[in-house]
Amino acid sequence: MEVVKKEIDKLNAEITIKIQEADYKDKVDTALRNYRKKANLPGFRKGMVPMGMVKNMVGTNLLVEEVNKVLSDTLYKYISDSKLDVLGNPLPKKEDAAAIDWDKQKEFSFTYEIGISPEVKIDITDKDKFEKLVIKADEKMIANQISEIAKRYGKMVEADKSEDEDMLFGKWEELEGKTVKEGGITNETVLNIRTVNDKKNQKKFIGKVAGDIVTAKPQEIADAQYVAAWLGIDQEYISDQTSEFQYTISKINRMEEAELNQEFFDKIYGKDTVKTKAEMEEKLRAEMTKSFEQNAEQLFEREVQDHLIKKAKLELPDEFMKKWLMNANEKPITKEQIESEYEQYALGLKWQLIENKLIKDNKIEVTKEEVVAHTKGLIAQQLSGMGGNMMEDAEMDETANRVLENQEEAKRLYEQLYAAKLREFYNATAKIKQKEISYDDFVKLAEKKRTK
Repeated sequence: MEVVKKEIDKLNAEITIKIQEADYKDKVDTALRNYRKKANLPGFRKGMVPMGMVKNMVGTNLLVEEVNKVLSDTLYKYISDSKLDVLGNPLPKKEDAAAIDWDKQKEFSFTYEIGISPEVKIDITDKDKFEKLVIKADEKMIANQISEIAKRYGKMVEADKSEDEDMLFGKWEELEGKTVKEGGITNETVLNIRTVNDKKNQKKFIGKVAGDIVTAKPQEIADAQYVAAWLGIDQEYISDQTSEFQYTISKINRMEEAELNQEFFDKIYGKDTVKTKAEMEEKLRAEMTKSFEQNAEQLFEREVQDHLIKKAKLELPDEFMKKWLMNANEKPITKEQIESEYEQYALGLKWQLIENKLIKDNKIEVTKEEVVAHTKGLIAQQLSGMGGNMMEDAEMDETANRVLENQEEAKRLYEQLYAAKLREFYNATAKIKQKEISYDDFVKLAEKKRTK
């Protein structure tokens, strides 16, 4: 047997494996004998079928099977022994397989394309500068949050004139010109002003009283799911609607906020946990601050990733990776799909290589004990959120270990802890300047970053 590696460039190579009859003959003979022992053909006792017949029946199939096993074992042993850091999996050249005559050939030659992982040189020092945002929960946000909660626990009352958060009850009628179309679409329904798409269109329904009529094209002022409910038709027919409609308001409903008394506080937080509006404000401020910190940390992490990807300047064997993705995908996928999605895939792969390098170079480790403790914490959170009783520690350990028997779940939990430790590493190593920002400005910044 002969194995030859040919370098195409620093990121691409070919491995050719030449197999002689001696490399596979014993394995094929053993496979034939094993098959003969189990063969059960009419006219022959089990295990007594002539070897010539066995070879005629399954000889070629067993030859292909054993040669492929030899190829696979040889290929991956060579990659391991040579310490080749490959991306994806080796791809056999299809023309090699097509040219083989399995009935006549004794010697075979197969060539595999491989993609080589680029060398990753990356570190983080105090020369790497980042900005971490601090989002403040201002008084207006807290007041709005209290108002939203009070409405959820409030009661519906009838109002005289509509406001922006009211629910209207009325009737949609299809128009023909200026009059109601005979035999057209009509439907009595509730219209929540908030479901109308923008402020300009919402204004058409604000400041109205029972008996007022609003004229609009429903399909132009709201998402399909709402339009379908308003008109009482299936979503698939909405695109066919071009008519104007009139909406006659018959009633205006408003959610009246619940009174901020002890009964209300007990419903939200449990008996006697919160006793005043000021205490509720403090609880909400702490909850919102914690949530904002998590949001800011996620954006910070994204900034670090983008910076390090740019800093590392990694190149990938792009054409090989596109070809490998075409072959590796379980569902049929087109070249056009690969091209459109490849850039995002490549960014993810580059970050994975950088992340692995940072973990290795900085000896970042996650122990089994840490994962078990992390899993127990998540289980406790889940039980608390469901109002369940806490488990005994031994039962919690058993449950956590049972969760970790699921390889996919275990992988996800390990990744969570590695990500958390990397965040700690960034914070401890890089130069970070904090900047206060309003929540609205943060949302705009995060959305801009998301769409890049």
